[in-house]
Amino acid sequence: MAIEKLDPASFRPIVGIDLGTTNSAVAYIHEGRPHVIPSETGERLLPSVVLLDAEGQVVVGQDARDGLVAMPDRAIAAVKRLMGTSDTIKLGSQTFLPEEISALILKELRQRLVTIYGEQMVEAVITVPAYFNDAQRRATKQAGELAGFVVERIINEPTAAALAYGLDHSGDHKHVLVYDLGGGTFDVSVVTLEEGVLEVKASNGNRRLGGEDFDWRLVDWMAGQVYETSGVDPREDLRARAILKELAERAKWTLSDEPEATIESPLLMVHDDHPVILQTKIHRDQFVSMIQPWLDETFTLVMDVLQQAELGPDAIDEVLLVGGSTRIPRVHEMIAQYFGRPARSEVDPELVVALGAAVQAGIKSGALSNSGIVATDVAPFSMGIATARPFGYGWRPGYFAPIIKRNTAVPCTQTQIFTTLSDGQDTIEVEVYQGEDELVANNYNLGSFLLNGIPSAPAGTENIEVTFRYNLNGILEATARIISTKHAKSIVVQDGLERHSASALEQSRARLEALWDNMLETQPVQTSLDDEFADVFEVDDETLTEKDFALELADQAEVTMKDLEALMQETTDKAERKRLISCLEKIKGALTAEDPNTLQDAIDEALDLLFDLES
Repeated sequence: MAIEKLDPASFRPIVGIDLGTTNSAVAYIHEGRPHVIPSETGERLLPSVVLLDAEGQVVVGQDARDGLVAMPDRAIAAVKRLMGTSDTIKLGSQTFLPEEISALILKELRQRLVTIYGEQMVEAVITVPAYFNDAQRRATKQAGELAGFVVERIINEPTAAALAYGLDHSGDHKHVLVYDLGGGTFDVSVVTLEEGVLEVKASNGNRRLGGEDFDWRLVDWMAGQVYETSGVDPREDLRARAILKELAERAKWTLSDEPEATIESPLLMVHDDHPVILQTKIHRDQFVSMIQPWLDETFTLVMDVLQQAELGPDAIDEVLLVGGSTRIPRVHEMIAQYFGRPARSEVDPELVVALGAAVQAGIKSGALSNSGIVATDVAPFSMGIATARPFGYGWRPGYFAPIIKRNTAVPCTQTQIFTTLSDGQDTIEVEVYQGEDELVANNYNLGSFLLNGIPSAPAGTENIEVTFRYNLNGILEATARIISTKHAKSIVVQDGLERHSASALEQSRARLEALWDNMLETQPVQTSLDDEFADVFEVDDETLTEKDFALELADQAEVTMKDLEALMQETTDKAERKRLISCLEKIKGALTAEDPNTLQDAIDEALDLLFDLES
């Protein structure tokens, strides 16, 4: 099948995007079906990794993931876990916000769209975990805008997955549970599908539980194995820690298909001029015992969401698996044991969210106007204001009064009436919170505003009407109105960068554009599509840019180090081992110093040594 370049006059350019912790993907509707748009090399998944090389060039995707070991201080993975925070990320000498890193990932996905939509503006439906809070949703929207998209909608990942399923089952009447275990988050939703109407009944989740946690648990286990044999904790070495993380991911993948995985690193690090190695095996049962507490937690959330939906496990007709971590066999076993039937996973669990986001995009654009499918979602958290409660002869502040309750269908508008606490009170502060705890201190503060001009009157006389409006993007508007005078004030919580200033937003956008343009100047131009979606790519590779040289040199360094490590395993001569270690240390030092000339010299010296010892 070939992707044709579409006529802008015949459609509204809009795509669906899964911005994932581990991988991301973009999809669109073509001839009534959702399709994931591949890279020029045919890869449908984009690793959510960003690297800033020594020349200040941005690298996104697989090349960046490959650089995590060689340049761990210049690469960032799993940035999704930082979304909505004020944490900064340092890559080399530059500092980024989490939404800026995510914007670079989205820009890479945007490049895939040029062959379809050209350079025109494209709208996007971007997915987030159902249990993402307000700040995380806004940061995601901000990332999309910084990447050059018009963000049409933010939707929940389980809802998107259900849409992908519902497109082919619009005439069914079913209760579906979506079990979404991704790289960094877990979500579970109960969805009812009836005559094309897809209604989310309840959602729950943990935005800090996913495959990343499994990887780091394996890293801790491997570090313990190393410590037992060498007395060294490899997690204290940045490069060794990156190697362990890569080994953990590989072992996890292997254990999804095989009962046992071999884990080897002939030179994890050097300590006191001696190589530190890792050579061990792990059985699937060992791995399962490590991660079982997390899997048990997911099923606690499954039971909770069923209770919210007022359904038992026997009322669930289908269980949909979403996210790469659902490939773990133990997940399938637990699903089958609890629900009495196997889960459905015929659609790639790592692509189904992007496909579902494309379905939502198609509904919005009219490309799926004849599908007969309509989706409704729910508020993942309760939202309300801070109030006081009677206590003794007075009032105790700091309590949470929910106005929109969790799992209320959205969009929605809810209103409650409050009153003044003291005689002659002319002003109230409306503090808006999101969460489930009865104390506001344990919930998430969304913002506050003052409502003044309250007529002087005895306590409890003047009534204040508080109205919350919550839209499909998960954006909340709160309004407080004095009923007697009709005077009102409102708040709409602003995006993270918008809170600072419009100029800060523009500066961030301009900086990312400059970085991106600098990267594009060094990349070959895509002239056509690959075999699945067109014919051929033409690349002008006569000129090697500085960026190409740096990346090629880093790759060569990795290969050379592996050759040195392999030879160290074979030789018993102490003098030869010392020379091999010396070469390894020189290459590592040059990589850390980011000096290409020194690195080239170190590689040349190592190659000469390898030639001498092997000849």
